[in-house]
Formats: sequence, C-alpha cells, structure tokens
Amino acid sequence: MGRLDRCLASVLGIASVLVLPVSLLLFLQWPLREIAQRGAREANDLAQILFALFVSAAVTAATRDRAHLATDFFARRYSAAWRRRLWRVACLAILIPAACFVIWSGGHAAWMSLVQLERFPETFNPGYFVVRLAVIVLALLVLLQALVDLFAPGVRSRG
Repeated sequence: MGRLDRCLASVLGIASVLVLPVSLLLFLQWPLREIAQRGAREANDLAQILFALFVSAAVTAATRDRAHLATDFFARRYSAAWRRRLWRVACLAILIPAACFVIWSGGHAAWMSLVQLERFPETFNPGYFVVRLAVIVLALLVLLQALVDLFAPGVRSRG
C-alpha cells in the first residue's frame, strides 16, 4: 500500500498545477470576448476540461489532507484510535461502494464518449470526452485512496 500511496501523492501533486492554467483561461475569457472578439468559447471549453481534471484530483487531495468540511462535534471527543476505526468503517461502507457504483454506472458512457471523441455540445470543440472521463478518474482516485486508508497501518487523522 505504501507504493500506491506514493503514486497517488505524485498524481495529485501533478494535478495540482492545473489550477494555474484554469485560472489563466478564465481570466482571459473577458478580454478575448470583448477586445479580441474571438477565442473566448475555446478558452472556456479548455478551462472546463482542465477544471474537470483538477476537481477529480482535488477531492482526493482534500480527503488525504483531511481538509473537507466536517461536522465532528462528537467525533473530536473520541480517541485517535476510535476515529481511525470510524474512518475505516466509512471507507468500507461509503467510499468504496460509492466509487465502485460511479465507475460501474458511468464507465460505459465515458468509454463511448472516448471512443467517439465526443465534442462540446454548444461549440462542437473537441475534448468533451475528457470531462466525462474525469468523473471516472475522480471515482478511481477516491477508491484507491479509500483502499490505502483502509489497509494503512495508521490512518492520518485530523486533530
């Protein structure tokens, strides 16, 4: 599991740099639309692709850092050992089944989108299939992180 954990950390680190081009493309939309009067729709489509990939990794990165908003009013009173047990139960009962369901239910549509190289419906720009694949990437990353946390000797815990 240590190798998988390091691999996930590397993938998430690489994906974290996507926030910069997304920000730049979103910033450029107004000047492209108002001043250059071209390219704004293409910038928007590319930003959507990069944003989908960024978010698919960001959810797992937040989980790894225990940075999600949480209502731990009661759980913070528990010992670290109990919190680890609860986290493992959540991995087993919630994260793994939910990720598997998303992969199972969306996998075929994402595959067909990839095979057809689906385009954005409004602009017909290429690349919409990447947005669909990003959903599967998100579920796969959540699944792998849940497996790492489930079988890790000591789960990282907030507080």
